[in-house]
Amino acid sequence: MTEVIVAGAGPTGLTLACELALTGVDTLVVERLPARIEQTKGGAIQSRTQELLELRGLWEPMRARALAGEPVGGNFALLPVPLDCTAWDTAHPHPLLVPQWEIEEVLEERATALGVQVLRGAPVTAVEETDGGVVVTAGGRRIEARYLAACDGGHSTVRKLLGVPFPGRPGTFTAVLADVRLSSASGLVPTALGQMSTLTREVDGRWVMLMPLGDDRYRFTGGVSGEEEQAKDRPVTFEEVAELLRVVYGEQTVPAAVDNASRFGDATRQVDRYRLGRVFFAGDAAHVHPPFGGLGLNLGMQDAFNLGWKMAAVLRGRAPAGLLDTYHAERHPAGAWALHITRAQRVLAAPRPTPDVAELREVFTDLMRLPDANRHLAGLMSGLSHSYDVRGGHPLAGHRIAGVDPSLFHAGRPVLLDLAGILPSGLDAVRTEPVDGLPGAVLVRPDGYAAWAADDDPGLDALLCDPCLPLLRG
Repeated sequence: MTEVIVAGAGPTGLTLACELALTGVDTLVVERLPARIEQTKGGAIQSRTQELLELRGLWEPMRARALAGEPVGGNFALLPVPLDCTAWDTAHPHPLLVPQWEIEEVLEERATALGVQVLRGAPVTAVEETDGGVVVTAGGRRIEARYLAACDGGHSTVRKLLGVPFPGRPGTFTAVLADVRLSSASGLVPTALGQMSTLTREVDGRWVMLMPLGDDRYRFTGGVSGEEEQAKDRPVTFEEVAELLRVVYGEQTVPAAVDNASRFGDATRQVDRYRLGRVFFAGDAAHVHPPFGGLGLNLGMQDAFNLGWKMAAVLRGRAPAGLLDTYHAERHPAGAWALHITRAQRVLAAPRPTPDVAELREVFTDLMRLPDANRHLAGLMSGLSHSYDVRGGHPLAGHRIAGVDPSLFHAGRPVLLDLAGILPSGLDAVRTEPVDGLPGAVLVRPDGYAAWAADDDPGLDALLCDPCLPLLRG
């Protein structure tokens, strides 16, 4: 028997495994694929996710694998104005571009170093809930656990086995994603990383985005405007990619190889509940949406950072079981908002916009040049503006904390900060110098959000009732 089974060894599942193992939770990851597919996929790590990785000492290993090039601002609906996060008081104002398989490799190295077992070639075929946990059949083995976390993607087997509805709207288009190498290229092909709008071209209803990876390698995304989502199961052929490249970039642009090709759509769906008894849904198993703005990978990893410390606290008896209900309460609205802003981008990013949409793009582009509007969108797309509804009796409660030494959070535990010498002795508090924008004392959750804060009056009664406090001594 293990304590937690994580279904899926993608960025969400491996992040969750790291969080659980950090506090000693016995964790098993089961993955249907026999080996990791070395596909670039979505590899934009947004600012807020970078902050969370830094809290665990994982940012430097990610940065070491980032694609070479000058920092590039984020994007909204592929419009030609970079999003500027510098006004959000962050050490990571630009997305970090890392191929997804390398993100997974960094996370798996950390997880296994912490004692996590990753069982590959083990598809989940059955899930049963018992009085004290769950029994999962994966790879022909029956495995008992206290909890199951479904992080197994948009076509989640766990979700289907349990009959969990996935309401939303179907997709309106299908596109191809592949890693390609070019044997020759016209002058239209981008040679360096840049803002997403500069990497995208459309000709006669065909559109392609080429992201340079170095050594004549590119991440290819492309399709035909108006192609129905029902075609997404059709295999991608070399000839199909070659034709799109020829039409969009000219006769001189010829692929030498097309690797790891697949199709994706723009369906928008979300489960109604992120928790079903002892089963939790995270990442694409809980929500899918169009890829505009590079939110998906980040949304899933942030789900995992939220769920991990809560599940560990309950398993170790340091917090009441009800703490796990706050996972849905906090992350479902975050997912719903991501779906909301990607639906809006779907309209603006249409490869062949109607005349009215073209006018709207111009208006929106002008608005994005205004500092306040740009800051607002940058906060939404990066995750830096996100906050939780925490009843902490202080305006700061539920907001991300910036300007504090990230190494304080490497152990994955909450940190009680005494920045003004107002807390009595006997509390397990870290006394530090004042930080601009922070009050005299702050209890910071393991995921970097304030659970409680106080100015001159420490308000200890409220602090002593906070579910994070028992973790300080554990």
